[in-house]
Amino acid sequence: MIVPENIRLLPQPARSPELNPAEHVGEVLREKRLANKFFPSLRPLERSLCQGLLHLANDPNRVRSLTDFPYMELLFRTQLGMISVFEGIVTT
Repeated sequence: MIVPENIRLLPQPARSPELNPAEHVGEVLREKRLANKFFPSLRPLERSLCQGLLHLANDPNRVRSLTDFPYMELLFRTQLGMISVFEGIVTT
């Protein structure tokens, strides 16, 4: 697989959606925008999801609380060469 330069792959343990930030955003959308609602067609569903995403986009602190995981920062900085990890010891 060829990964574009603007995409960073973060290794995740198998069967661990709780570590995936997108899962947290999806969970909030399901709970706040889709719970116990009937959509007669795809268009109202899309509209509700877009409104939910816009609502989240206007609240950066909420998005940060859903998606900011310390392990991701470490992996990202490691991939950029800002930190070297050797045998479990992190040095800057």
